[in-house]
Amino acid sequence: MGTVEVPVLIVGGGGAGLSASTFLSDHGVGHLLVERRADTSRLPKAHYVNQRTMEIFRQHGLADDVLELGASPEQFGKVRWQTTLTGQGPLDGRLIHEMDGFGGGALREAYEAAGPVLPVKLPQLRLEPVLRRHAEQRNPGKVLFGHELVSLTQDEGGESVTAEIRSAETGETTTVVARYVIAADAGRTVGPAIGARMEGMPALFDATTAYFSADLSQWWNEGSLITWFLNPMRPDLSSALIEMGPTWGKNCEQWGIHLPLAGIDRDDEQAVVGRIREVLGLPDLELTLHEVTSWTVEAVLAEHYRHGRVFLAGDAAHRQPPAVGLGLNSGIQDVHNLAWKLASVISGGADDSLLDAYEAERRPVGQFNLGWAMSASANHLVVIDAALGLGPHVPPERRAGVFFGFFAPTPIGAAQRARAAEIFATHRGECQAIDVETGFSYEQGAVVPDGSRPPARSPLGDTYRPTTRPGHLLPHAWIERDGQRLSTHDLVGSGAGFVLITGSEGAAWAEAATLAAEKLSVPVTAVRIGEGGDYADADGTWEHLRETGGAGAVLVRPDQHVAWRATGAEADAAGALTEALSLVLGHRAS
Repeated sequence: MGTVEVPVLIVGGGGAGLSASTFLSDHGVGHLLVERRADTSRLPKAHYVNQRTMEIFRQHGLADDVLELGASPEQFGKVRWQTTLTGQGPLDGRLIHEMDGFGGGALREAYEAAGPVLPVKLPQLRLEPVLRRHAEQRNPGKVLFGHELVSLTQDEGGESVTAEIRSAETGETTTVVARYVIAADAGRTVGPAIGARMEGMPALFDATTAYFSADLSQWWNEGSLITWFLNPMRPDLSSALIEMGPTWGKNCEQWGIHLPLAGIDRDDEQAVVGRIREVLGLPDLELTLHEVTSWTVEAVLAEHYRHGRVFLAGDAAHRQPPAVGLGLNSGIQDVHNLAWKLASVISGGADDSLLDAYEAERRPVGQFNLGWAMSASANHLVVIDAALGLGPHVPPERRAGVFFGFFAPTPIGAAQRARAAEIFATHRGECQAIDVETGFSYEQGAVVPDGSRPPARSPLGDTYRPTTRPGHLLPHAWIERDGQRLSTHDLVGSGAGFVLITGSEGAAWAEAATLAAEKLSVPVTAVRIGEGGDYADADGTWEHLRETGGAGAVLVRPDQHVAWRATGAEADAAGALTEALSLVLGHRAS
């Protein structure tokens, strides 16, 4: 048995863990990742990579590879409800309602204004190998699949964490001594080992998803992230069908279906195949069943994200209903927030107290996302049926009559469809929630508040208002230099440095950045946007969004969130900036 010492140990090689590895490598932090599975996910599972996550991938050189494999909003940017996929009856294959979602259709302009890259659809089955390849390339020999955590203890002095890691292939055990641990293992091992407590509802309901291959090109109406079936004859056959690629559109080969299996043994392959055919209305469909998974929908949040030198991230910190697609995305955003803080502390540029800001910043976001997903799920389960006039008051024998009335070419049918459309529009809180995906902010933590109030958030999360208020994401605007078009987000590189953005009258801030960086031993790059500056404001958007004068400045953290701002010139620019950086990095705490 050998002993290995590393600054950071990552437990878990899913989306969050592999992303954490890539981010730490870019920040120059030595680390080891261990994953008990032999390989990445063999199931599609989460399949929506939201806009904020894609921006993070862009920052760290991952976006192009994800874009190459994934579907664009033009290919998935709708949500659809149908009676069935197909069939011979008068109510089969009928479109009930369709709306734009996730940056598609009429939403594209708002999403393009919000960020330099759009959302992508790419199931975990295909996303995780991309993340693994980058993690292994940037940290050779230290991304170990087929290695499980056996035990984990923090020393009494609080200076390190000791973990026992066992190879599944050889059975050999290695002792790993790390300064810090990131638990990205979905709460399977690290959480129980340290006594982490999850709050909330651990068992909302059970769900079953079947993954299969089949040629549905003859019947599939392409272009939706998810198509919900509301069966007009049998509510027990209502379900949802999802493209899982690798080809997108009519020629999609693999599918996921949320399958009602009442009265059917999930281990009986023929019975499950029969139910899929029954749901789709295709009794003779040739299909290959890959996997049937039953899972419990939870709504739980870790009481604490930090336990000494151990940090919970992703599903180890929060598990919520899949509505809005916040699970995987929140996990990747967790480790993006944490990685630069670890880098700053390990390099000596920040006090350990900076790491307390991880919980202070990310736990409120996790709590909000959990509540939002719960609300969206409840709306979908109850309100959508009500839109059609369905509900527990409608017995099965009257169900078809409700649908005939809905589709009737009469004034009453038109009125019913119009009322339903109004109700279906509330679903935008799930499929058009750009503010939920991008508009979150950090009210406490590694920020210096300036006393301003946050912009009003839209009740259904469908309107994003960019701002340079401390704690918020740096607004996206296109800028130009030597004929090259960049986003303001691109000013923040993949390393652990800060960026100070000023205007045409902010020359004093460049010297202030140099002095502050030297004094605190922290990388700070000053950039002027505007006439005579380093970059031109391509279309005037930055001047509109910056909320500071030409002599003001915006300090941006390595995770692209605003840390501090000065609305105008400062008599002692270097002193003001040094003070702000000291507060952000926790030097005052020491």
